[in-house]
Amino acid sequence: MAVIHFWRIIAMSFSKRLVITRKAQGFTQQSLAEAVGMHVNQIKKYEAGTAQPTLSALIKLAQTFHISLDELVFEEGERGPDDDLRLQFEAITRMSPEEKKIIKALLEGMIIKHQTKQMVSNLSG
Repeated sequence: MAVIHFWRIIAMSFSKRLVITRKAQGFTQQSLAEAVGMHVNQIKKYEAGTAQPTLSALIKLAQTFHISLDELVFEEGERGPDDDLRLQFEAITRMSPEEKKIIKALLEGMIIKHQTKQMVSNLSG
């Protein structure tokens, strides 16, 4: 049941972004459907949050709007680092390539450790 609720939240966010982007770019539901090559009822379902687009549909929508998939699918700032990490990442951009390589290896090791811990926890729980 929690999974269904989670996907409804995503659907609402996507559907709202789709409506806002469509209107901001001057598309009607019909003109957007024609531009991406799908039936207008499908656009209506996406906007209502009653259907989830396929990856190919998302790509067509993003291309039609001339935006990235991230802009279409994710909330602003949803994929970026937290504010406290953002400053640290900015500092890293000024480091030498060798220092960046070391930091990247450390981060990858910590991510793998975290993912492994999560998988073990999910298997035992």
